[in-house]
Amino acid sequence: MDTLNEQTEKISFKSKIKKYLDKKNVHFSLKIYFIDAMGKMALGLFASLLIGTIFDTIGDLTSLDFFVKLGSYAQTASGAAMAVAIGYALKCPPLVLFSLVAIGIASNNLGGAGGPLAVFFIAIVAAEGGKLISGTTKIDILVTPLITILIGCSLAMGIAPWIGKGANLIGNAINQATTLQPLLMGILVSVLVGVVLTLPISSAALCASFGIMGLAGGAALAGCCCQMVGFAVQSFRKNKWSGIVAQGLGTSMLQVPNIIKKPIIWLPTILASAISGPIATCLFKLEMNGPAISAGMGTCGLVGPIGVIQGWFNDLDAGIKANITVLDISGLILISLVLPIILTLIFHFICLKLKLYTDDDLKLDL
Repeated sequence: MDTLNEQTEKISFKSKIKKYLDKKNVHFSLKIYFIDAMGKMALGLFASLLIGTIFDTIGDLTSLDFFVKLGSYAQTASGAAMAVAIGYALKCPPLVLFSLVAIGIASNNLGGAGGPLAVFFIAIVAAEGGKLISGTTKIDILVTPLITILIGCSLAMGIAPWIGKGANLIGNAINQATTLQPLLMGILVSVLVGVVLTLPISSAALCASFGIMGLAGGAALAGCCCQMVGFAVQSFRKNKWSGIVAQGLGTSMLQVPNIIKKPIIWLPTILASAISGPIATCLFKLEMNGPAISAGMGTCGLVGPIGVIQGWFNDLDAGIKANITVLDISGLILISLVLPIILTLIFHFICLKLKLYTDDDLKLDL
């Protein structure tokens, strides 16, 4: 058994480590990593890959090479943007934050299709490592970026390809399973991705990381639209038009405090997702062949529908699709807007009739 002095020394050592970690603002927390960092990572994706895709779509529609170039530049910066966004969430010192640019590029490029997931894990490790060394020497301007980039790029070269392959395998399994079992997977993917979108986790980063595409991407879009448009119309009596804009074009995450207080208010949008998802996969065969991140964005800035439209143009260019049909357009409108409104309101009024909750339970402080 340890002597009293040895136990005291252990406690003292642990206390010193804790004080050092606190001083360097390093806190090992699932919330910080999987909610804060992943949420900011999604913003990085939005400000690079997604905006680049929108520019690219404008270029395709107008035949203006200027917009195509803008899109290319923005998309090329996606790895760096994600890593810096993660560093921002982790409150990195400037030298660490700027060093993450190289780490993001390396991780995203070496991670292949699963690049966003590689960036997520590697940028967190490099950022925390950089924070520990930052400000400890008189030549901080040299040591901090040197150590941070050494940690991050070494990890990128060592494990990013494996992370990418793992993410690709999972994504392919989900995509193929949805193709083989569109009814069951349409329900599961729609409900799960929709739930993730409303929770303080990034459904956009999740879809991008695993490459949720094709029919699975269509189901994910259906679930996200049901959550956003659904909560917007479900709470209209209390939140009016500001609620429509904030939730329908912003995020259903605004309802999380109300969901915590009364989880049953989530039932209408979840049930709507469970119905809309298989309609998207089985009836309209709605596919997301634009950027995978769009599948997890729903109607936020109309990014989800724009991603589907971008996919149509991609398929036309590749010769996969002969033309854009009336069924394509009507299916997109129904899945993105009409069904979320109708289905959510039906379940909402049933819940009100059963007195499971009241309209007051959906009030937002807008």
